[in-house]
Amino acid sequence: MIKAGIIGGSGYTGGELIRLLLNHPQTEIDFVYSTTRAGKPITSAHQDLLGQTELKFTGEVNPEVDVVFLCLGHGNSTSFLKENTFGENTKVIDLSNDFRLQNDADFDGKHFVYGLPELNRAEIQSANSIANPGCFATAIQLGLFPLAKAGLLNDGVHINAVTGSTGAGVGLSATSHFSWRNNNVSWYKPFTHQHLGEIGESLGSFGNSVGKLFFLPNRGNFTRGILATAYTKYNGTLEEAKELYNAFYTDAAFTHLSDEALHLKQVVNTNQCHIHLHKHDDLLLITSAIDNLLKGASGQAVQNMNLMFGFPETEGLLLKAGVF
Repeated sequence: MIKAGIIGGSGYTGGELIRLLLNHPQTEIDFVYSTTRAGKPITSAHQDLLGQTELKFTGEVNPEVDVVFLCLGHGNSTSFLKENTFGENTKVIDLSNDFRLQNDADFDGKHFVYGLPELNRAEIQSANSIANPGCFATAIQLGLFPLAKAGLLNDGVHINAVTGSTGAGVGLSATSHFSWRNNNVSWYKPFTHQHLGEIGESLGSFGNSVGKLFFLPNRGNFTRGILATAYTKYNGTLEEAKELYNAFYTDAAFTHLSDEALHLKQVVNTNQCHIHLHKHDDLLLITSAIDNLLKGASGQAVQNMNLMFGFPETEGLLLKAGVF
């Protein structure tokens, strides 16, 4: 058994992480740190855990845990690590965007490996610090990696993706409260979303040229999940594209190619990424679907933890979607 600490456990990603670790056979939660709820029961923030834990939030940190997860708002992980020192053997998994880009990967003696297992499995296994990918970035990259590796992303890539309201975090905003979000849909940050940086770096890591990415993110009127579509010029056949994708993801524990068109319910509440391909004239349409809180955040963080500690990659993550 390893001991885990969670920093910032009252939000959506923190709640999902607590749920996963409580049911992980190799992990014990040592503490859940919160500046706003210290002393209160975990279930005061996460009512879905009633009957599963008697843990309380704490305002104190145990610096000698085996692994610590940072579930903080973007920009806050850097300041937290400046103010708090952990033991030499403590592994750090950060779920913010503070260390995802190559220029930010080295911080205070730590080197953060970009934690997308389908891209960096070997590096993750030997890493002490992980920068967990963004949710949009995960869905989009997994949809495009096989083409990038084969040098087939030379032309522009047009991407449209819609995310559930949990992607905006637990704090209320004008575009996240029920009366605005319900029966509504809108785009935001057109062509400038912050995940484009990490997407571009990962796609370029294969050494091939990559065309410009035109990304339009959308807010959906549902709570969780991401459905992403991307299309680009492709001169091969659909069968050749399927062979390319199946070969790339042969050893992937959670990423699978579907022969049927996708819908979000088949991946919500799982750590899966499902991909579908469709050929139209000289265009290849790639659809990918994930749960933004699991494969797009906390589930992928646990997947990375499993790899870092030599556990089976799927340990604690064999979750079933509710499609009915």
